[in-house]
Amino acid sequence: MKKFLKIATVVTAAALIFAACGGSDEDSAPDTTMAGATDTTMAGETSDVFTFTNFTPFEGGTVVKCAPADGSALKAAWIYVGPINDGGWTQTHNAGREYVQEILGDKVITTYKENVPEGPQVEIVIDDLVKDGNTVIFGTSFGFQDAFLASAAKYPDVCFEFATGYTQKNNMSQFYGASEDTKYLSGIAAGAEAPEGSEIGVVAPFAIPEVIRGLNGFVLGVQKVNPTATVKVVWTNTWFDPAIERKAAESLISAGVKAIASFQDSPATGEAAKVKGIGWVGYDSDQSEAFNDIWLTASTYDWGPYELAKIEAAIEGKWISGDYYGNLSDNFISIANYGAKVTQETKDLIASERERLTANPAAQFTGPITAQDGTVKIAEGAIPSYGELMSMDYQIKGITTDLPQK
Repeated sequence: MKKFLKIATVVTAAALIFAACGGSDEDSAPDTTMAGATDTTMAGETSDVFTFTNFTPFEGGTVVKCAPADGSALKAAWIYVGPINDGGWTQTHNAGREYVQEILGDKVITTYKENVPEGPQVEIVIDDLVKDGNTVIFGTSFGFQDAFLASAAKYPDVCFEFATGYTQKNNMSQFYGASEDTKYLSGIAAGAEAPEGSEIGVVAPFAIPEVIRGLNGFVLGVQKVNPTATVKVVWTNTWFDPAIERKAAESLISAGVKAIASFQDSPATGEAAKVKGIGWVGYDSDQSEAFNDIWLTASTYDWGPYELAKIEAAIEGKWISGDYYGNLSDNFISIANYGAKVTQETKDLIASERERLTANPAAQFTGPITAQDGTVKIAEGAIPSYGELMSMDYQIKGITTDLPQK
């Protein structure tokens, strides 16, 4: 799928859905106030700048020199919304940090802050990290975005890397990937596990475009093998809270779902599913060994290679802001190992669909795609643009529960 720069509608849609993480058109404009240490080389003006597969440079952006001028080790920090042993999202992000440290050795000093709540406290954490000499800072939760934008303006010589957001500055880059594709593949496993016409449960965090397009992708996977199945969603309004996640899963299981998926940061849904022997699709990490009897598969990420490339670029004086959206073609996203419940026939179908999406990301959304209310959202034969994916704010037909009120 061809990359497009994020457009104003993306900002508007995301801000309406999750106002706490809003941005303005002003934030999206090129930042022309440059500090003395910042190189004014325009991105793309020379071949001697950062390039990476599926990375689109920030329009009008300039190279930011955020490595120590004396050649000493670069200090980089990661800010996490959960604990590094959450069994999912944060644990895999921390694996990316460890990968960077292992590869670069004494060229870099990495650190992290875990269990940082979304909101004003993030700016305080960033202030402390900057005082400690960190010049590259990674944010890994959607609700950190406002704090990162404010800090990017405050510290123009620090390179900020933000996962899952939608707004860039000259010294704040965005990185994420097409998990809607791998969630589609995992949906095939869930659809094959459930009887025809049955209901499948999903435990989901926040009703923002990132999650909604993943949910829609999952449902399309279910429908690929089980067209008469429906999907019931419980929205938890939290990224990581094992008690709430487990309660949501138990409510779905009590309601009679025949398979269940979680888009949360912990394996709590799997723990509830294990009690009842319900097939489970996880998220973020491979739980095939711990939950093999009920495990189906999961959508996973490999954060390390991109993070390594950007830190190397900073060390070499080539760091630029941009938008990285990894996919199956560069192995940023993948599908986890299968559990005992997944048949060879299902594995073969997933392999075939994986090949299709590797060549054509978002091909599962080829129209016609109809919303719950019967409105055709994607015309017959069309594939949504990058901007349309980023602003997706509707659930497709086949989901039986409504979106939470904005």
